[in-house]
Amino acid sequence: MQRMMALKIREAVREDLEQLLELYTQLNENDMPAFDRRLEEVWEKILSDADHHIIVGSVDDRIVSSCVIAVIPNLTHGQRPYALVENVITCGAHRGKGYATQLLDFARQIAVKENCYKIMLLTGSKEESTLDFYRKAGYNSNDKTAFIQWL
Repeated sequence: MQRMMALKIREAVREDLEQLLELYTQLNENDMPAFDRRLEEVWEKILSDADHHIIVGSVDDRIVSSCVIAVIPNLTHGQRPYALVENVITCGAHRGKGYATQLLDFARQIAVKENCYKIMLLTGSKEESTLDFYRKAGYNSNDKTAFIQWL
């Protein structure tokens, strides 16, 4: 019988960059970026933005799952912000253990704490299992229609 390792959930810190980028290579087949000044500047900007939360889940000090939630100030809905979830990923070897669900729950806690009136999540996946996963996590695909313009 395989022992289930406990997932430790927290927000990313400066030292997480390399492990996070390694995990992102499994997200839409992203290449590992060069560690250059531009990458460092983007990382510093993310870390210094109180409304940008990169959530990581680790097992044995190794990041195996992550998602991002951005809180966006808003002038409607009683000036309550909304949130956007992006980059939901779990390492292939750790899928099916509920890790991404735990991270999405953590992201939801951030949105509630920030008084958001909604959380939006887009996926490029057409896989019914992925869509069912998001539905089970509390998201629906009935209320809004998403459009994307790639730049």
